[in-house]
Amino acid sequence: MLSVKLNRGASTELHEQVAAQIRRAIADGEAEPGERLPAARDLAAVLGVNRNTVLRALRTLREEGLLDFTRGRGVTVTGTRQHSAVVERARELVELGREHGYRLDELVALVEAAARASSRQNAGRSATSTAVPATHSTPPDTTEVRTLVSEASAPASKFPSVGPDV
Repeated sequence: MLSVKLNRGASTELHEQVAAQIRRAIADGEAEPGERLPAARDLAAVLGVNRNTVLRALRTLREEGLLDFTRGRGVTVTGTRQHSAVVERARELVELGREHGYRLDELVALVEAAARASSRQNAGRSATSTAVPATHSTPPDTTEVRTLVSEASAPASKFPSVGPDV
C-alpha cells in the first residue's frame, strides 16, 4: 500500500497533498506502471479524509497522464518514474514563475528556448564525441512543451468533473 502522509496544518490543500504523495510514490518506484491503486473509498478511510478529496487528487493525476481510470478495474498507474519527475519539475517551474510574476506564455517561451539551446548543445557534443549517451534523441516539440506546462499550471477547478466511482 502507498505511504501517504498528510499535514493538516499546511497551507497546501489536502487533495494537492494526496496527489503530491502519489506522484512521489510513482517517482520513487513505489507504485509501478500497471499497478492498481487502492479504491478511493479505502484510501480515504486510511487517510481520514473525504472520498471526494481522494477522487479530486486522482483526477488531477489522471489529467497529468500518471493514472488511468477503467470502470471495473479501478485506478491503475500509467506514468513512469521519469514522467512523474518531469511533471513535478514542471509544477515547480510554474510555481517559481508565478512567484516572480511570469505569465504562462512567458514560461512556455522560456522552456522552448531552453529546449532549443539544449538541442544545439547536444548536437555540438555528439559531433565531437559519441561517448556521451543521450536520454532523449530529439528535443520535445512545441506542442509537447505547451501541454506539459499547461498541465502543470492548470488550477484545480472549484467544482471538478465527476469521474468514475473508484
